[in-house]
Amino acid sequence: MTDLITLSDPRVAAVVVDDCGEPLVDVRDTPELRLDDRQADGEGAYTRLRSGVLRRLLEAQRTLPQGLRFLLVEGYRPPGLQSSYFERYATALRAAHPDASPARIRELASAYISPPEVAPHVTGSAVDLTLCTEDGTELPLGTEVNATPEESDGACRTDAPHIGARARANRAVMQRALMSAGFVNYPTEWWHWSYGDRYWALLRREPAARYGPVDLLRKSGERHTGPGSHPGAPT
Repeated sequence: MTDLITLSDPRVAAVVVDDCGEPLVDVRDTPELRLDDRQADGEGAYTRLRSGVLRRLLEAQRTLPQGLRFLLVEGYRPPGLQSSYFERYATALRAAHPDASPARIRELASAYISPPEVAPHVTGSAVDLTLCTEDGTELPLGTEVNATPEESDGACRTDAPHIGARARANRAVMQRALMSAGFVNYPTEWWHWSYGDRYWALLRREPAARYGPVDLLRKSGERHTGPGSHPGAPT
């Protein structure tokens, strides 16, 4: 993957943001979309997406083979939570690579968790999701959602060569559906797709990102209580 662009790439941060002002909407009001609670937070922030992103996600779902649906694991993520995830993973990487420079640690960390200042999830433009049947049974995709590069031996990469044929076929189904609706994938994570953020704009050669960071909890005056004991979420 010589052409892999990570979220730590300066070209991502250089993308101009021209926020279109779309609101964050709650996907719990959309019964067509299945929602998983493994990344649930105290305020339900993970259930929010920009309205245009939700519309495109439903468009993509309608192109899936009969009997399949998306299972949404996480959408919006508050900036403070993103920062804590990034620093926790970076701390673990520093311990594993004590001779690595700060720039190298940032690069390694961004393969799994985005630097907070360019994170797609904090804009409400990104989705972590998988495939399931109508009754909610998850399909094999090669790794668990949110598997780290270390624990999955790199199988979390979308084009990982050492996954089974069924998992590869299911990833291809997801890819066709989501790309048809304009989403782009973060190639180190098969489950992470976005539309309208800086990373999307860079890959699509758009003049600006459509969505910038939103601090929903600060706007509402709520205090984030944290996600409990679930593992840190990526990107």
